[in-house]
Order: sequence, then structure tokens, then C-alpha cells
Amino acid sequence: MTRTDALTVLPEALLALWALAALMWGAFGGKDRVAGPILLATAAVMAGLAVWIGLGGQGARTAFAGLFVADAFGRFAKVIVLLSGAAVLVMGRAHMERRDLMRFEYPVLVALATLGMMMMVSAGDLMALYMGLELQSLALYVIAALRRDSVKSTEAGLKYFVLGALASGLLLYGASLTYGYAGTTLFSGITAAVQAGGLSTGLLFGLVFLAAGLAFKVSAVPFHMWTPDVYEGAPTPVTAFLATAPKVAAMALFARVVHDAFGGVRAEWGQIVAFLALASMFLGSIAAIGQRDIKRLMAYSSIAHMGFALVGLAAGSATGVKAMLIYMAIYVTMNLGVFAFILAMERDGRHVTDIGSLALYSRREPTRALALMVLLFSLAGVPPLVGFFAKYGVLVAAVEAGMAWLALAGVIASVIGAFYYLRIVYLMYFGEEGDGLDGAMPPAQQALMLGAAAAMVLGVANLFGIEGPAAAAAMALVR
Repeated sequence: MTRTDALTVLPEALLALWALAALMWGAFGGKDRVAGPILLATAAVMAGLAVWIGLGGQGARTAFAGLFVADAFGRFAKVIVLLSGAAVLVMGRAHMERRDLMRFEYPVLVALATLGMMMMVSAGDLMALYMGLELQSLALYVIAALRRDSVKSTEAGLKYFVLGALASGLLLYGASLTYGYAGTTLFSGITAAVQAGGLSTGLLFGLVFLAAGLAFKVSAVPFHMWTPDVYEGAPTPVTAFLATAPKVAAMALFARVVHDAFGGVRAEWGQIVAFLALASMFLGSIAAIGQRDIKRLMAYSSIAHMGFALVGLAAGSATGVKAMLIYMAIYVTMNLGVFAFILAMERDGRHVTDIGSLALYSRREPTRALALMVLLFSLAGVPPLVGFFAKYGVLVAAVEAGMAWLALAGVIASVIGAFYYLRIVYLMYFGEEGDGLDGAMPPAQQALMLGAAAAMVLGVANLFGIEGPAAAAAMALVR
């Protein structure tokens, strides 16, 4: 390892060292007694790394002979992943403590999962891709089943593990086919092989299996079946984490694979991504209509939203990648705000997730109800909120790429999906009186929820100020 290699992977190395130090601290420092301090320290480390990476230069560097790529695209995705992970840790602390789930392993596993995500978005090789993906996945399997006295939580962890193992097998088979026909695992080498000999049948099948494995990680149809059960069964802070950071990392990895390794055959993989986008938008939007559990509803919502993000990727252009990155940043912000509210849904000391409990909630907590309404309207894509411009961006990218049919399908799916968001708003303001919520919202959750709602309104002028960095990130990837 050279000095340049060490400097290139320094953020990841620091997070790995912190995770190991926190593990030793928890094991020898009193376990649950130090769980809270470890959680807060982990959140601080992740937030600090996000600031450091965000302020880093705009140049591109590689390490370990091309296995690791540090460029503007990877930096953009890493900042979102780190900040969302830190936010979930902070806002979920009170919830975990009240339910006796605050164990020191929780923040350590979140840190290790985040490390895997950082490796994923910087992967320049199929082996590096798999190492990052599995580090993330193994940590997520465990924290999904963290509530050991709950059948649903255990079931969630088991389903996630079994189906995740199947997806990993598909991805590995695709990687082996790609290696066999390209003669290398480096993305740059695969690109050279495709340019030299075209997309052979073996490479095409390798691409299809790679796309199938990655589609599972973004919960795209038809590899979405784990999402509702895992979202419902996992502890709510874990669900919030699953709904944000891993989605960004998987989408960024998907973009890096198709552009860095198969950028010369965009017409071929564009068809695959377009199908995933179309199926995800419609199934997520339609299946969510019948849901009465808000966590399951958010699961199907995430499937639909990943479909919209894939529309930007399917465009196969720098404009599409930019729109996809902006969409993911806004999606994460909206979800953090909504899950900050879901964490506070309690009645008589019990956590409830039935949307019927929100009936006439605006009479008891008008400020929170207004903030949730703004977030739901933004998720639905109602103008002039930021969520509308996120969807508009990916649809415009599709039209510019000659995929007007996909953009039209996105508009129809968005109209269908608006129903289940508006139903929650209707219940909050016009529902029938019933057993409502009586839980208090800790300051961290309330600040995050109100901040996210404010960003949906105030961020319209410059979309959070991320358009410039997103454009630079897209140009670093699409060459």
C-alpha cells in the first residue's frame, strides 16, 4: 500500500478504526452502560467525516490499482450516506432506550454498514463491489432482527438474510460471467473488453445477473418482496436507516456499474433499468393503497420512489445521473422527516403504526400535523414543494433521452401514488374521532422533522444548494 492509497481511503479507514474501538469500548466498558455514549460518538464521527469529505477536493484518485475510486460522484453519495446514518442514530436514540433496545452493538453495526456503503460507492472492481455490499448487508441482517423478543423482528431478519443471500448469489454469478468473458474484474478493463469485442452473449448475461443483484438492494420490482415485511418487523429506527442510507449507496453503486463498466452499451442496460423503473413505480404506487400500517406503506412508497430514481438512471446521460442524485438527496430528507414522526407514534406507552391512529391529529398537535402534511405532499410530488422538482428532473431527463413513454408512465404512477399520501392528510384533518396518539416527541426528532418540512418549502429556490455538486458528480461518472 502506497502513501497515496492510504490517503485515498483515509475516511473509510478512520470509520473502520472507530468501529473497532467502539466494539472494544462496549465489550470491556460495561456494555449497555456505554451504549448511549457510543451511539452519540458514532453519530459525531459520521457527521464529521461527511463534512470532511464534502469539503474535500474535486479531483479523482484511485487506490489499490483501481479497486477503489475516490471522485466527485463517490463523495456526493458518501456525504448523503454519512449524514443520514448520523441523523437516524440521533433521532432514534430515545425510541431505542424506551424499548430496552439500546445495546452498544447497534451503533457499531450501523457504523460497519455505513463503511460497507462507502466502499460500495467507491468500488472500481467487482471484488471491491462485493466486499462493500456484503459488509453492508451482514450488518443490516443483524440489526433488522435486533428485537430478539419479537417474532416479527426475528422474521424480518431471517427473510432479509435468506433473500439477501439469494440476491448475492445472483450478483456473484453475474460477476463470474463478466470476469470469464472480459478477463478482468476491473470496471475499466470490462469497458475496454466491451469496446474491443462488443457485448457478447456471456457479458450480456453477466450484466443481467449483476443488475438483478443490485435491483434487490434498491428494492426494485420484481426483487422487492422482502421490503414490506422487513420494514414492518424491524425496530423503527432500523427501518428508518434501511429506508435511507442503503438506498443511496445501492443506487450509486448501480450507476457506477452501468456507467463505469458497461458505459459503452447504454442501449442494452437502459432497457433493463427502464423495465425495473416502470414496474417499481406502478407496483409500489398501487400496492400501497391497501396498506393500513404506516411502516408497510412507507415500504411500498420506497419501492415507487426507487422506480422514479431509476428513471433518471435509465436515461443514460449526465443529466439523468444528476437528476437521480438530486432525487435521492431529497428522498432521504423527506424520509428522515417522516420517520422522525413515526418514531413518536405512541399510545399508552406503546408504539403504534396504524394510520387510523392519526385521525384528527391536527387538533392535538397542529404544528406536527402541518409538518407531516408538507412532507407527505412533497413525497407525492405536489408543486411547488421540492419533491415535485425532484420528480420533474428525472422525468425531463427521460424525455431528453427519447423515453417519453417512461416519463408519461411516471406521471400516471405519481398520480396513483398521491392517493395514499392524501389519505393520511385527510385522516389528520377530517377523520373520525378515535383513540389517538399521546406520545411526546423528543427534541432531536422534532427538530429533524420540522427541519425536513422547512427544507421542502424553502429549498425550492436552489434545491438545497446541491445542484452544483450533483452536476459535478454526474460529470465525474458519465464521460
